[in-house]
Amino acid sequence: MRQARRTDLVSWLGIVLGGVATLWSLPQAAADVRMPAIFSDHVVLQRDQADPVWGWADAGEDITVVLGDEKKTTTADAQGRWRVTLDPMPAGGPHQIVIEGKNRIEVQDVLFGEVWLCSGQSNMQFALNSAKDADLEKMTAKYPKIRLITVPRVGTQEPQENFKGQWQLCSPETVGGFSAVGYLFGRQLYQTLDVPIGLINNSWGGSSCEAWIRRDLLEKDPLYQPLLERWAQTEKTFDPEKVQANYQKQLAAWKEKAKTARQAGKPTPRRPRAPGNPLVGQHRPANLYNGVLKPLIGYGIRGAIWYQGESNASRAYQYRKMFPLMITSWRDEWKQGDFPFFWVQLADFKPEVTEPQDSQWAELREAQTMTLSLPNTGQAVIIDIGQADNIHPKNKQDVGKRLARWALGTVYGIDLVYRSPEYKSMERKGNKIEITFQHVGQGLQTFDVREVRGFTIAGADKRFVNAQARIVGKNKVEVWIDAVPDPVAVRYAWADNPICNLYNMTLLPVTPLRTDDWPGVTADVLK
Repeated sequence: MRQARRTDLVSWLGIVLGGVATLWSLPQAAADVRMPAIFSDHVVLQRDQADPVWGWADAGEDITVVLGDEKKTTTADAQGRWRVTLDPMPAGGPHQIVIEGKNRIEVQDVLFGEVWLCSGQSNMQFALNSAKDADLEKMTAKYPKIRLITVPRVGTQEPQENFKGQWQLCSPETVGGFSAVGYLFGRQLYQTLDVPIGLINNSWGGSSCEAWIRRDLLEKDPLYQPLLERWAQTEKTFDPEKVQANYQKQLAAWKEKAKTARQAGKPTPRRPRAPGNPLVGQHRPANLYNGVLKPLIGYGIRGAIWYQGESNASRAYQYRKMFPLMITSWRDEWKQGDFPFFWVQLADFKPEVTEPQDSQWAELREAQTMTLSLPNTGQAVIIDIGQADNIHPKNKQDVGKRLARWALGTVYGIDLVYRSPEYKSMERKGNKIEITFQHVGQGLQTFDVREVRGFTIAGADKRFVNAQARIVGKNKVEVWIDAVPDPVAVRYAWADNPICNLYNMTLLPVTPLRTDDWPGVTADVLK
C-alpha cells in the first residue's frame, strides 16, 4: 500500500504477553485515512460479488474510494470507522484502488478472482516446506496470479481490528512457509479455473474448536458450562510471574545437572520445557475468534477450507454441536449467506490394531460427518493417507486435491466425482447385514487386495468382532461372520488407524461409519 504523503507510522503497536503479540489501534489527534493489512498491495478481491472495503479516519471525515470508473463516498462514523461496498467485478486485473480523505492511499496490483480462507490447526498450518516433495513443489510454484497472506498468531479476549501482514505473489521464494494444504488446494483451482486466486491463512497449530467461537455463544449453551468453568478457574489462578519464576529454578537446576553429566561423560538430561501462557494461547475459548478471525470478518470470500479436530478428539460428542455452531456463527457474522465450508476429516493415526476397539478419533470423525447436515458443506475423507507415527502426515497433495474436488464439483459446477461414499442404510438378511451407500460415483471397489477389509459386526451384546464382507452391487456391501449368527450392527474403519480398503472408482475412500448409536467413550466428556 502506497501513500501519496507521509502518514503517521505509529498506527499499530504490539506488546508481548507470554510470547504472543496483541495488537490494538491507537487513537490519533489528526488521524490519516488508514486501511487494514488485508487491503495491501497485490490483494485479491472476490469476483462477481459486492466487496466491502473499510478502514479508519477522523470522526466525520469524508472518504472517497475510486476503482476505475467506479466512485464510492462515505463519512467516517463517531469512532472513526468507514466502509464502502464496491460493485461486483469480473475476474481480472491488475487494478488500482484510490482512497482519499485528508490523505491519499493507493492500493496497487489489485486482482479480482476467487478468495478462500484456509483455517484450522497444525495440519492446515503445516508449511509446504515440510510436505512431501517440497523441493519439487516449490520449483514449480511460479503463479503470480495466486496471492498469499498469513495472519500472525494472536490469542486474546479483546477483538482485534487488524493484523501485521501483506499479500505476496506466489513464487518459489514465498510459497514455502505458506500452508501446504491451502496452496495445493488453491493451485488446483487456479489450474482448473484460470482466474486469480487469493488464499488467506489464519490457522494455528494445536488450536481447539472453542477458541474459534465467540464466548457469548458458548455461554448460552449448558453443554459448554463445564469447559467454561474450567477455564474460569485457570483465568482466576494462573500467575505468569510465578510460573516463570518456577521455570527459572528448574532451568538452573537442569544446567547444573547437565554440567555434571557432561563432566562424567553421561547423557545430558532433557532440558525443561519453557511454560506457555494459556491465557494467550490457542485453546482458551474465543481467543482465536478475537485474535485471528475477527480482523477478517466481512472481507469478501468465496468460502473456507478447514482442517482441525485433533485437539477436540477427547470431546468428540461435544464436537457434534460445537463444530456446527462455529460454522454457523462465522456465516452469521460474515453476512455472505451460507458460504461454502469444506473440511478435512481426521486422517489415520497411531498404531494399527487388529481387533475392534473404542476410539476417540473414530467418534470425532463421526461428529465431522454429522456436520454435513449443514447446507453447503463438504468433507474430504483421508482415512488412507495418514501416518501411524506422525500426527502431521506429509502427503498434503491428496488433501488439497480432495478439497478442490468439493469446490470444483459444487461451487464451480464442474462435472466430476467429488464426494466420498457415505453410509445410507442397512438391512438385516438372515445372518448377514447389507449396507447401502450413497454418493458412490461409478461404484465401489477395493484397493490393494480383492478382500474387503475394515468391517466389524456385533450382536445384541454390543461386542464387535472382525467380519467378512463383499461387494454385492454398485452401492452395496454384505457383511457377516459365523461367530455372530444374529447381527444387529456394523462398523467400518472404526479405529484410530483402521485397516480398511474400500473406495469408489475415483479412489475416494469410503467414509468411516457405524450403524449403531451406542454411547461412545467420549459421550460424557465435556471439559
